[in-house]
Amino acid sequence: MASAGTLVWLVDADALDAAALASYAGWLGASEQVRCARFVRAGRRRQFIVGRALLRLALGRLLGVSPEGIALTERPGQAPLLASPRFAGFSISHSGRWVACGASLETALGLDIERIDPARDVMALAQQAFPAHDVDLLQACAPDALHATFYQMWCRHEARIKLGATANVEYPVHIPGLAGMLACAAPLDAAPALALVRLQDL
Repeated sequence: MASAGTLVWLVDADALDAAALASYAGWLGASEQVRCARFVRAGRRRQFIVGRALLRLALGRLLGVSPEGIALTERPGQAPLLASPRFAGFSISHSGRWVACGASLETALGLDIERIDPARDVMALAQQAFPAHDVDLLQACAPDALHATFYQMWCRHEARIKLGATANVEYPVHIPGLAGMLACAAPLDAAPALALVRLQDL
């Protein structure tokens, strides 16, 4: 059974039409609007708007408040600051059309998802980015497991960075065609269950 105090949601950002996207953009605070306007690519703006809407919906569900009223303030190089009298850990990740959000009343967390690209030269990337023991593990992988293992390692690395603290427990997120990892500062009562959602249904 999944923990009631932690949500991990995944949404297809490309499924939103222009009117819905504009509506969710109206939820952004002043500093978020400034950041959103800086994105040159329309796809990146879409990811940002959908990510912030998904985050507000998740926090609203956990905190019992209206998502439109949740105040988030941008901080350069950091996750946004949540104005709330209650603690809530949260993290957003995106890869292509997919946007994911983790939110918790139980622990600080970091979430990362990545599309698995079977054509990518993952060994070359690993040798640039990973410590030697991780490269050795990848070199020992069976060819049919190489890409999945690389992307899981990559997501673990990114999730730990987003957590910004020691990860006492990590939960792999299993999604067809994607790799994912949730790093938590404290163990959860139960492993989180990823839910594929539509914003308009939340």
